Amino acid sequence: MTKSNSINEIKKELQLISPKELIEICLALLKYKKDNKEFVAYLLFKAHNTDEFVAEIKKEIDELFLMLISQSNLYLAKKTLRKILRLITKYGKYINNKAISAELLIYFCTKLKFSGLHFQKSQLLVNMYNQQLKKINTCIASLHEDLKQDYSNDLEEITII
Repeated sequence: MTKSNSINEIKKELQLISPKELIEICLALLKYKKDNKEFVAYLLFKAHNTDEFVAEIKKEIDELFLMLISQSNLYLAKKTLRKILRLITKYGKYINNKAISAELLIYFCTKLKFSGLHFQKSQLLVNMYNQQLKKINTCIASLHEDLKQDYSNDLEEITII
């Protein structure tokens, strides 16, 4: 297997090729993985309006929570919650902003806490909830003082189970 080149080497090589060749390389890359396609679509169409994108994510979370509420089985609820967390993680990587990641995780925890789902009956779900609180704390720690205070207040509201 060949050694992969460094990002710096790839960057230099990309600067040498024509725009047409660059488009062909991008299209070839997009064919191999759905995540690559979604990320490029985000960069091209949604990155300029982060607030609208976050609203879309929250709407998607709301729809998944509606499905969750109709499930009385905690095993199925756990699977849906993990699906929601995978979406939040993926979109958080796209946006690459700790404040927005914290906002989405706080939104998730708030929705879970007030969903009516008795997740406290499952130690696994309680651990999942607590893990998200830890992630929120990590995100908040790297923010500016004003934002840190705002998110800390939101975190206090959802910490008490």
